[in-house]
Amino acid sequence: MPDYSDTLISAEVCERHYRSPQWLVVDCRFDLSEPEWGRQVYLESHIPGAVYAHLDLDLSSRPGPESGRHPLPDWRLFAERLGRWGLHPTTQVLVYDQGSGAFAARLWWLLRAVGHRRVAVLDGGWAAWQSLGGAHSDRLAPEHAGHVELGAGSGWMTVRDIEDNLASRQFLLVDARSHERFCGENEPIDPVAGHIPGAVNFPLQNNLSSNGRFLCVDELRNRWLARLDGVSPDDVVHMCGSGVTACHNLLAMEAAGLQGSRLYAGSWSEWIRDAARPVATGPT
Repeated sequence: MPDYSDTLISAEVCERHYRSPQWLVVDCRFDLSEPEWGRQVYLESHIPGAVYAHLDLDLSSRPGPESGRHPLPDWRLFAERLGRWGLHPTTQVLVYDQGSGAFAARLWWLLRAVGHRRVAVLDGGWAAWQSLGGAHSDRLAPEHAGHVELGAGSGWMTVRDIEDNLASRQFLLVDARSHERFCGENEPIDPVAGHIPGAVNFPLQNNLSSNGRFLCVDELRNRWLARLDGVSPDDVVHMCGSGVTACHNLLAMEAAGLQGSRLYAGSWSEWIRDAARPVATGPT
């Protein structure tokens, strides 16, 4: 794996470079059932120099009556946060979470959506760093007074786009939730079970090997090509429960050389805000 990447970086590469002033390391550990867990474990121990990104406070806006559980962040506030972290146009950003990348991929996608391409996810996350015997610290990184100019932002679809697609089927909607949640057999988070009609299921765990790290490029590519069944990556839109873990599937496709897919940011938790929108159950 090369030392520069815009998708995945190994713990070994991270160890060679994380102290560089040209690198910014961001800890994205999070637990949906215990929202302050990630910040607490960060305060106890993290990769030296890393800053912390809270999913609810830094990488999302406050939910509204018509939004999903994790709306896209206010871009002005997001830019201010990036400035305090010390981001520059040439910075290589390395993001990690507790293991699989399911939360780190959200920040990876956000940065790319606003034009910062030099960002990658630590493959295997904090667990891989610990397995390597990487250094750790409880010291907080200093805040900066920098200012970041963000691009206009692109790469996501609105609920109106998804509604229009019910009839036109211009793109393939791929849902990253578990098979049980997709089929409507079990829904532990949202008040309505099932999926958007026409969507297909690709649980994010399908991107990972038994050790929690991403599959090799060839295996990832083969799995995704089989699931897409001839659909171009440009015609793929990813979703999940709230637009967070769907970024993991988008990352996996990019890592496999299948560029161009997009995100339905509101995802299932937004879709079901309107009871008039159709819901499907069962496998596809």
